[in-house]
Amino acid sequence: MNPFQNIFDKQKTYFNSDATKTYEWRIDQLNRLEKMIKENEADFQKAMGVDFKTSFAEQYFETSAPIATIEYAKSQLKSWMEPTPAPVPKFLAKSGHRAEVIREPYGVTLVISPSNGPLLLSIRPAVNAISAGNPIVLKTSNALPGTSELLLRLIPKYFKEESVAAVSGNREAIAELLKLPFDFIFLTGSVPVGKVVMRAAAENLTPVVLELGGQNPAIVDETADVADAAKKIVWGKTAWGGQWCTSPGYAIVHESIAEKFVAESIKALKEMYGENPHKSPDYSRIVSLKELQRLVGLLKSTNVVAGGDYDESDRYLAPTLLYPVKWTDEIMDDEIFGPILPIIAYKDLKEAITLMKLKPKPLAGFIFSTNDNNIKYFLNSLSFGGGAVNQVNIHLYIESMPFGGVGSSGIGNYYGKYGFDTLSHAKSILYEPSGQTIDHLIPPYTKEKIEGLNGWFEY
Repeated sequence: MNPFQNIFDKQKTYFNSDATKTYEWRIDQLNRLEKMIKENEADFQKAMGVDFKTSFAEQYFETSAPIATIEYAKSQLKSWMEPTPAPVPKFLAKSGHRAEVIREPYGVTLVISPSNGPLLLSIRPAVNAISAGNPIVLKTSNALPGTSELLLRLIPKYFKEESVAAVSGNREAIAELLKLPFDFIFLTGSVPVGKVVMRAAAENLTPVVLELGGQNPAIVDETADVADAAKKIVWGKTAWGGQWCTSPGYAIVHESIAEKFVAESIKALKEMYGENPHKSPDYSRIVSLKELQRLVGLLKSTNVVAGGDYDESDRYLAPTLLYPVKWTDEIMDDEIFGPILPIIAYKDLKEAITLMKLKPKPLAGFIFSTNDNNIKYFLNSLSFGGGAVNQVNIHLYIESMPFGGVGSSGIGNYYGKYGFDTLSHAKSILYEPSGQTIDHLIPPYTKEKIEGLNGWFEY
């Protein structure tokens, strides 16, 4: 028997009772989630510090951001749940017809947590799923023993298993979990894992959201404030120890300012983390020794102009700058997912974007510029999940905008109302007055009746 079958059956039965569809159930679960985090905030921060987030600012963000997300969802939930009126053809409106769209929960939802956002990237999709009326099975990350152990211990204390359950397990166990006919699957993770999840979901025709990643470009053109761009890109690349799915994958800088950009980036690194980032309280570690060794391997045959040193015993890799880098270098083959910033000099923006288009679509894209034509060309020509102009990463802080990838960087989006809509089915309903008949649909047909079909396209 599938080791997760009992949990799944319990949640399925509960969902079929319609209990999770009520406003009261949803608010209660959100309150429980918020209470769990607030009452154990110090323990969560300590666990994340052991896992890899040695920066206290990031530990604080990992607990405060989910709380704010929950508060926002609670404040908006009633309006999100309201049916949305839909226009009907003029002739139907005259005869008293009306239409609306009802948001309906999918059902038992599997949320698969990643390694890079110990709490935030587990809680945020859970908030959207609960708000939409779905019970949840939360799969914790094996790469985060401290945070995962805490979630596995606390969730049963704050939730009934039929509403929210947490599970763990190795690769074989997860394969068993994915065999179950979940009503929805939400994954935050890598492209290879995304493919595994999507193949499993296809067996049961289960809808999915896949939040993946990519080699995200950060363009700095000749009109940019170079010091400002360098500071923000370096911060975006090194925050979370570089393990942030929207981090700039590489900086592509106009050749006229490339040397200045390198100098300003080195300066920014020292201002943020001091002469020895290893001792900085603001710089996090790599999530595992295996990942550290992978990153160190990428530094071979590269031009390191800052950083490059590491300590396996502490899973530490210094924030590292590479320059000059060519498009054909190995470091440009795939998402780096670590605190290593390749810097490429470009001559022509259109040619550079043409080369970017040859790569898989990134999750994020950034441009630093004061040239409106360059900004518009970048935004309109290059496909990516989302991004910013003269900033990096923090478009993710805005709850009112959708977040999600495109192509190989992901499927679907979430955050706020967008997440509520994604985790619920749009059920369209037409209301017809009792006794009313749309005569031109009913045989026998005449020329006049057939011509009446044209009215369906007049609003």
